[in-house]
Amino acid sequence: MIQLENVTTTFGAGEENFTAVNNVSLKIPAGSIHGIIGFSGAGKSTLLRNINLLQRPTAGHVFIGGVDLTELDEAALREQRRQIGMIFQHFNLLNNRTALQNVELNLKFAGVPKKDRRRRALEALDIVDLAEKAQSYPGQLSGGQKQRISIARALATEPKVLLCDEPTSAVDPRTTSSVLQYLVDINASLGITTVLVTHEMNVVKAIADTVSVMEDGSVVEEFALDALKTEAFVPGTSIGRYLVSDELKVARNNSSQAIRPAVFA
Repeated sequence: MIQLENVTTTFGAGEENFTAVNNVSLKIPAGSIHGIIGFSGAGKSTLLRNINLLQRPTAGHVFIGGVDLTELDEAALREQRRQIGMIFQHFNLLNNRTALQNVELNLKFAGVPKKDRRRRALEALDIVDLAEKAQSYPGQLSGGQKQRISIARALATEPKVLLCDEPTSAVDPRTTSSVLQYLVDINASLGITTVLVTHEMNVVKAIADTVSVMEDGSVVEEFALDALKTEAFVPGTSIGRYLVSDELKVARNNSSQAIRPAVFA
């Protein structure tokens, strides 16, 4: 479904040149949930934005459903992006629109009829426990509530691909659990391919099928999350080995219980 071929993203020029993503190749199967982890500055969010070309790569190719997005003109790219939902870390809400109108906006751009827009937007707000804030403006909401509105906005469009940039970073643990459960449910029922960037390791452990570990702009390790259930499995990088630290072994043994987020720092 998603394939990156030798993707590099560089900012600046000359001595100010900085490579945020360095020659990354990655395949994410249709219908899977793929986590991207790493420390701050590893290039995770830039790589995520490369997938829908919100940040166009300096080099390389990005394929979604067999279509090379890097070869499309602007009109064709806009059409392809209608199939890609995105949850932003910093909300990106319009201050002059209510919560309901913010959620409806993506549905309007996607061509959903007005009567269906209202219903689906209200359903999405209910998923993140903010139906009662439908007529509130962003300025009247807390930071956590704003993030939950942006999550509802992305989920309401029922996209084929969902890109999540730290989607639970500004919400409380109870809401984190409900949001993650919804992501799992829509992935299972609709087969939405999901890519998740996060610092919360239990978020990745709770919902991902596979994970890429990033360091200094490169993907340094990839493995299936099922491998963590095997005592003999030892990741090849220090970041990867953090996943099977004593603390996380305890969480792994209790994986059948409710999701309990733990910060990856």
